[in-house]
Amino acid sequence: MGNMNERAEERAEGLTLLGAQGVNYPTDYSPQVLETFQNKHPEHDYFVKFNCPEFTSLCPITGQPDFATLYLSYVPDQRMVESKSLKLYLFGFRNHGAFHEDCVNIIMEDLIALMDPKYIEVWGKFLPRGGLSIDPYCNYGRPGTRWEQVAWDRLSAHDMNPEPVDNR
Repeated sequence: MGNMNERAEERAEGLTLLGAQGVNYPTDYSPQVLETFQNKHPEHDYFVKFNCPEFTSLCPITGQPDFATLYLSYVPDQRMVESKSLKLYLFGFRNHGAFHEDCVNIIMEDLIALMDPKYIEVWGKFLPRGGLSIDPYCNYGRPGTRWEQVAWDRLSAHDMNPEPVDNR
């Protein structure tokens, strides 16, 4: 019974992808596919983390595929990103030409515009091509709040103790 009530509540919030059958996957970058829902605990600060081990984009110069594990963490305020819409959004990068650094920044900017989180960070760990891997990291803390300082602290100390790279 509770499951049906949750579905009705999600539909009332305007979620169209969660639980839908026959969803069409985007063939290119499409931020319009992203959906949000109401954070039921906005009075608490907490992280939501997504691990996307199958992220793919295209090199804008050669058209060759680039593969990465993408880590996306945020502290929500009033709105949260719906995970199926996020999956479809990230899938849309498979045919999108963008450098690694552009990918993580575009994703972060789209999610800021979508949710207005207190804090967000995106870290892409790309597999090597030509013997070189690139791991761009970007973050944002809402200006004028303590999260602005958190963003600076995390960025300035980012990757000070990197893990051994033995699997790429």
